[in-house]
Amino acid sequence: MSALPEVRMQGNRPVAPRVSGFTRPFWDALSEGRLQTTACTRCSVLNFPPRNLCRACWSRDLHWVDLRPLGTLYSFTRVHVVPGAFSADAPYTIGIVDLDGGLRLMCRLMGPVEATDLDRAVQMLVLRYDDGPLFGGQVVG
Repeated sequence: MSALPEVRMQGNRPVAPRVSGFTRPFWDALSEGRLQTTACTRCSVLNFPPRNLCRACWSRDLHWVDLRPLGTLYSFTRVHVVPGAFSADAPYTIGIVDLDGGLRLMCRLMGPVEATDLDRAVQMLVLRYDDGPLFGGQVVG
């Protein structure tokens, strides 16, 4: 699978994620340009965000899988009033994306987004900050 496209962001992430021994593979993969999550070995359900317990059958028998980096824009909102940590980014757009692999996730959307973009394709991205990556998306096509 080819690396996700990157967008260079200014400064540090507004709120740095808590990286634990369990979540380290997710952040390492994102640094390498791959979006990953956990999948249950017993029932095949994908869990996002990654977790160490299956949300469907409660099994702890999980493994890491790469996600397809394409999806469809389900919904979005433009955020104008923000907490102080995000003031340099306001206004920004947050979207709900249905990934082709069956997961629904929320992420920052880069570039212009309009109501006519609902149900359009979204390409997942790596947002490359000075102190590490976050994931985001961009409407394409």
